[in-house]
Amino acid sequence: MSSFSKREGYTGKEVEIAIREDAPEGLRSYIIQSLYALGLTPKQIRPVICQVLRVAPDDNNWSEYPNIDMEIRELISNCEWFKVYDIIEALSKKFQSRQIDFDTEINDYFLQNGIGWKLENGKIIYRGNNQFEQNLKAAKAVVIQNGFDTAKHEISEAINDLSKKPTPDKTGAIQHSLACLECIAREIVGNRKQTLGELIKQNRGVVPPPLDIVIEKIWGYSSEQGRHLREGGEPDFDEVELLVGLSLSLSAYLAKKRGKINP
Repeated sequence: MSSFSKREGYTGKEVEIAIREDAPEGLRSYIIQSLYALGLTPKQIRPVICQVLRVAPDDNNWSEYPNIDMEIRELISNCEWFKVYDIIEALSKKFQSRQIDFDTEINDYFLQNGIGWKLENGKIIYRGNNQFEQNLKAAKAVVIQNGFDTAKHEISEAINDLSKKPTPDKTGAIQHSLACLECIAREIVGNRKQTLGELIKQNRGVVPPPLDIVIEKIWGYSSEQGRHLREGGEPDFDEVELLVGLSLSLSAYLAKKRGKINP
């Protein structure tokens, strides 16, 4: 049964994302706590954690409490941060009968504690701020509705690159997000050979000014940072997040205009 706050829609304020390359002790403890609340036992949980961490269960621990309980808590407390998220994925997939409830609990924890990840279909993926998530949701819906299958794939690949642990593929995220925008622009204009920059320059009616200039600048930046990366010139994560978010928003905008444009 859902809690009072969820039934009545009291979700509270979204906590600003402050954690990505870390797994705080509170999260590590809450994973076990949430599993116990869902009716799982230490004996059921231990094989999953041991498998992820590639360690053998301690044969000297027979009783569930306190022995096995203490063992799994120590394992998850002492592992590297990215392994914690591997454990979450493995637990979600292992206990599929309780997956929805477990995923909900973990995602609620992420939201309430400013952790920039989300658990979706048994996989930990990148989570941006509220505006980024809205842009992502809108872009996915519009490209699916309008049959942009390649663009949909590029969106997924961009998020996958941002989600790579322990180090996100920032240049890959840039490339895929711009490829999504380029794919839609090519379909709208009817030219599948030109680059995004060329398409915008030669088809000013596709995007009203000054958005056309914005796209040109984004394309130029991505060419510098995403394709022709110089030594020591890797972009900051915040810059990548901004560029991906802009690309998603513009992709949704162009996809909505399909059929309304006479290039």
